[in-house]
Order: sequence, then C-alpha cells, then structure tokens
Amino acid sequence: MSQKGLSLPLLLRRSLLHRRGRTAAEMIALTVSAAVATALLTLYASLDQKLHHQFRAFGANIVVTGQSSAGNAGLPANALEIARNTAGSDARVVPFVYAVAQTQSGAPIVVAGTDMAAVRQMNSWWQVSHWPETRNSAGTGGPVEVLTGVRAAQALGSDRFELVYNGKVLSAQTAGTLRSGDADDSRVYLPLDIFEKWTGLTPTTLEIQAAGSAQHVQTVLQRLRRALPGTEIHAVHQLVEAESNVVSRTRSLMLSSLVLIAMTVAVSVLATLTASVFERRRDFAVMKALGAAQHRVIVIFLAETVLLALLALVCGYVLGCGIADLIGEWNFHTSIAPVWRVLPQVALLNVVVALLAAAIPMRLLRRLDPATLLRGE
Repeated sequence: MSQKGLSLPLLLRRSLLHRRGRTAAEMIALTVSAAVATALLTLYASLDQKLHHQFRAFGANIVVTGQSSAGNAGLPANALEIARNTAGSDARVVPFVYAVAQTQSGAPIVVAGTDMAAVRQMNSWWQVSHWPETRNSAGTGGPVEVLTGVRAAQALGSDRFELVYNGKVLSAQTAGTLRSGDADDSRVYLPLDIFEKWTGLTPTTLEIQAAGSAQHVQTVLQRLRRALPGTEIHAVHQLVEAESNVVSRTRSLMLSSLVLIAMTVAVSVLATLTASVFERRRDFAVMKALGAAQHRVIVIFLAETVLLALLALVCGYVLGCGIADLIGEWNFHTSIAPVWRVLPQVALLNVVVALLAAAIPMRLLRRLDPATLLRGE
C-alpha cells in the first residue's frame, strides 16, 4: 500500500466519522475526565486563598499582651503601629483594653475599649443586632453609644445606664446587643478614644488576624516577638491548626477524587477501545495484508485516541471552569476565575488516561493475523 493511500489525516477522519457511536462514547468519557480534572485542579490552585478568606471570619489567630510581671500590663505606646507594620498590610490588628466598672446599683461589670470599625471587620462572626454609629454622641454631651453583650444587657436592665470607674461617671446607651457564646456576652464595648479619656487606661491587648497559611502565621509570630520583645505573644492554636488541617485534608480529598475518577474513565475508554478493535479487526487486517507495517497500524490507532483526548480537552476545560465557578459560589460565596496554568496538566492527564486505556487494545492489534482473519477463521 502506498504512503499516499495510508494518509494519516484521511484515515483518522474516515475512522472517526464511520464509527460515530464509539467516537461519541470515547469523547464523552474523556470530556468528563478533562472537566473533573479542570474543576478539581482549579479549586486546588485557589484553595489556599479561598479557605484563608473563610477562616478570616473566625477572628484573631495571634494575641499580643503586656507582660503582667512588669507591674504594668499595658503595651508600649507604639505597639499598635509596630504590630501593623510587622504583621503586613493584609493583616488586621485590633487594640483592646479592659476595666471593671460599677453599675448604678454597685454591681461590677467588665467594660472594654476597642476600635469599633476594626473589631467589626475582624469578628464578623459576632451576632450583633446593631453596631454603634461611627459618630458617637458623647462629644455633644449625650450618652455614649455602646455595644452590650446579651448577658450584660440582662444585668443592666435598661438600654440607658451609667458606669462608674474611679469615681468618674459615664452615661451610656446600648446601640445594639452582642451574642458570641463567649465572655464577650458579659461585657460592654466602648470606642477606644472615649474609654481612654474616661479611665486613663491604654490598650493592654492586641488581637491580630494574620492572613495566610499556618506557616505564614508562624512567620508573623516570630517577627512580632522580635519587634515587641517586652510583650507576650502567642498564636490561637485551635484556629491555626484547624485551618491547616482543613486545607491539608481538602487537598488530599481532591487529589484522591481526581485519581479515582481518572481510573474510572480509563476503564470506560478501555472498554470502548477494545470493542472498537474487535469491531474493526478485519479493517486492520486488510491494511496489514496490503503492506502496512505493524508500527503504521499502531500509530493510526494511537493517533485516533490522542486526537479524541485533545478534542475532549477543549470541551472538558470549558465545562470544568464552569463547574469550579459554581462550586466556588456555593461553598465560598465568590467566583473562581479560570486558572490557565492547569490547562497543560489537564491535557497531560487526559492524554495519559487515553494512552493507558489504549495499552490492552494495542496488544490485540499486534496479535492480529491477517491471513487467519481474511479466511474467516
């Protein structure tokens, strides 16, 4: 047979069009493989960013406090600025200072001063009925708008009350109530500047929400310890470890799912290719009888398989990007853009799956005996 008669593009086109059912089955299986691989690898590439974004809603992962042994538990005057510069622009740093005041009835109550806007961003998981306004009425002589924990509100018994600290009286009004399920429910939160004027106390605690992996949090922790040597700094290990475990397990689950699905697709393509070889064994036998070399027949068969894998890659990549975006919207409430760097990985995976599936049918091709088949035996 002449090389012209065995023109590879012509043979591929005729073969794929002639056995449309088999071609469609292989395309569907390889498209599913490419779509799943694209979706999982896209999510895998965006996993750190999305999960770190989700964990930012659970509050601080680093706490800085003054050393109690120094007699004054307050932080250095420039501690807030140093912490912000050291933790990085993507970190959130919120100052806190606490005092035990008395109510009108003389009962003790914990009052905290903080940056209301910053704490609202960092502790978005707090259940707050209404946040105090940024412009507080204390500057006009009226009561200070405060955030009152639900247990503290029950103890106070009224939305308007007076607090006394070292003989200084502060008129306050509850702007909203706070429910966190923690000690915060028993506190009254004031804007930091008003708290400092009333009590004369300065921040004693910094709560820091460092964005990034557990390794990054540890790096920020070490930098803070060098920048603020006169303070006690520790990580909120439950939060850091939980984030690290979730990221690790989610990655393992994604990779395991990808391998399992790839193996399933390979088995499906194997069955289709094997059936195709049996269906076309006489055609291949004729090619061999007319002078086509063994490797030529194998090349044609492999070329068909690889071509289908690459055609399925195009459809699968588009479909997989859509699936990844839907998963991002459902689970992370944010869209996930296509990650182009996963395209070569998906292409390689799809071709490998197709070639693995073709291994057994290829052995059958090698064993074809043209004389036996053409005699009808």
